[in-house]
Amino acid sequence: MNANAPPTPSEGVQSEQLAQNYRKTVEYVGFRVDGNTVVLNLADHRRLSLERSLKLVNHSPGGFEWGYTGSGPAQLACALLLDYYDDEQFVREHYIEFRNQVVSHLECAGPAECWHLTGEEINAALGAITDDVVPVPDGGLPAPSLPANWRTVSRPDRRVFQRNDRDHYIVLGEGVDEWLIILCSQGDRAYPAPLASRTVTVDGDVEQAICDLASESNELLEPAEGEH
Repeated sequence: MNANAPPTPSEGVQSEQLAQNYRKTVEYVGFRVDGNTVVLNLADHRRLSLERSLKLVNHSPGGFEWGYTGSGPAQLACALLLDYYDDEQFVREHYIEFRNQVVSHLECAGPAECWHLTGEEINAALGAITDDVVPVPDGGLPAPSLPANWRTVSRPDRRVFQRNDRDHYIVLGEGVDEWLIILCSQGDRAYPAPLASRTVTVDGDVEQAICDLASESNELLEPAEGEH
């Protein structure tokens, strides 16, 4: 038998089943050491990588956090899903809701003063999240031509334009005679903070207003160290 031959269909099914079984047994644990957060993948006996998640989204270069909605928990949500599913596109689409629904509720408890999150709990949470969040390729209506680092998400109660590499959102609300379009940031706050807004009549250029706010998002970011 050729050891380099591709797997047969039955071997492929078995491999996928083994991978699924492994993911179900994964368990993450988070705790603090001298005030610093530590998150471990217990199944692999290793520390969760901050650097890998920062390559996908850059919310909190200083490290992970949990227990509230903010930049640190957003980074942790991204890292957990990236480690667990190993699917960058899937993580981009769902990590913010995972932060809101799961990571924001984690708390260190018990004698060990830590939290635990199992693979089955992650699967269950994502099952509920994906029922409510539907990515839209180019925004539906309205459909602005957003920069590559933005995406459009449809939710049951609103339309949200989300920036992939920073914790910025554009929320679109339809009124009786006008649209209220708000650029906001969660940051480390309990509630999103408005950064800028536009009011556009229902027959006005809503798409342009959304694009203007996306551009304004770039101008609000502090330059990286060494840049002028």
